[in-house]
Amino acid sequence: MLQQAGWNKVWEESFADFGEKRLRPARVLAQHRHSYSLWTAAGEADAELAGALLYRAEAADLPVVGDWVAVRQYSPTDVAIITDVLPRRTKFSRKASGTSGEEQVIAANIDVLFIVCGLDHDYNLRRLERYLIAAAQSGAKPVIVLNKADLYGADLHHSDLHRADLGADLQTRIAEVNAIAADVPVLAISALEGRSGQKNSAETLLPMIAAGETAALVGSSGAGKSTIVNQLLGKAAQTTQPTRQSDSRGRHTTTHRELFFLSNGGLILDNPGIRELQLWPQDLRQGSPRSVVDEAFPEIEALAATCAFRDCTHIAEPACAVKQALASGEIDDARWRSYLKLRRELRHAAAQVDPNLRRTEKEEWKRLCSGVKRHQKRR
Repeated sequence: MLQQAGWNKVWEESFADFGEKRLRPARVLAQHRHSYSLWTAAGEADAELAGALLYRAEAADLPVVGDWVAVRQYSPTDVAIITDVLPRRTKFSRKASGTSGEEQVIAANIDVLFIVCGLDHDYNLRRLERYLIAAAQSGAKPVIVLNKADLYGADLHHSDLHRADLGADLQTRIAEVNAIAADVPVLAISALEGRSGQKNSAETLLPMIAAGETAALVGSSGAGKSTIVNQLLGKAAQTTQPTRQSDSRGRHTTTHRELFFLSNGGLILDNPGIRELQLWPQDLRQGSPRSVVDEAFPEIEALAATCAFRDCTHIAEPACAVKQALASGEIDDARWRSYLKLRRELRHAAAQVDPNLRRTEKEEWKRLCSGVKRHQKRR
């Protein structure tokens, strides 16, 4: 039974110490306000957190959907008590809303991350860049899914949108996303109109989820995540609603995260729409915040390496390859501003966690200000 939820030898070895304590393994299928739904060796079970776990764990260390946990359950009909969370292989996180400066883990132990973007008013390259950085930090394999490709078809009678409103044809949109996504697969589908056997059906995502693997859908409200889940499951497991025609915004139909079993032996996790994805520095010991962003902007990083000065701020220094590329149009100005914004945001988030980085951030800010002042004096 556990193998259905992705249990394997790796997890079995990770659970060895807990087994000696007469605890049982289970996977979190759904997370509710004060309880959880688990998949155990005996099937589905309701669960609650042990008081000791609540007392000792940080918010980011509490169970989320996708986690493997150790539980105490004396019979299959009893409510299981979650005592421990097994070490996560991957996790998709963001900085929690507000000023708390805490990490919010959205999903754990994900193998494939489908970043869903609607080809209506939801289409936004800058937001996709943000998701790609979060995906790279998560450890899961990212795949960009451009949904609502039917809007670019010849038959638009079902929509008030017209070709002029979409701004470009479908192939142009795909090329734009490919340009910012490096080696990340990009698929254009129509989850609403797609049917079995059609090339643009959501079912084309199914072969990308191997048996025993877990995929998650992330994206804005109204992008079509729940519709995709229904297509993959072959039934209306998730409630869906049409988006507003004025701005293509969704109505937060999905209210909680839930893991579903697929017919091919994989699992799919549906998430509520994410209104704001603030970046979170996953592990400061594995690299600086700057390196994470640089990997998502390889063309800028390659140019920065050829600047005359190693610590070039790309503001006032002579022989700056980045400034030359911006002047010639080799680098898109909007992408350059996005690069700076994401670097600054991630560095600031890291500084909130690590006092040493907070000191470094102040020094970096002073150096940037000095560069601007020198540039103004020369003018």
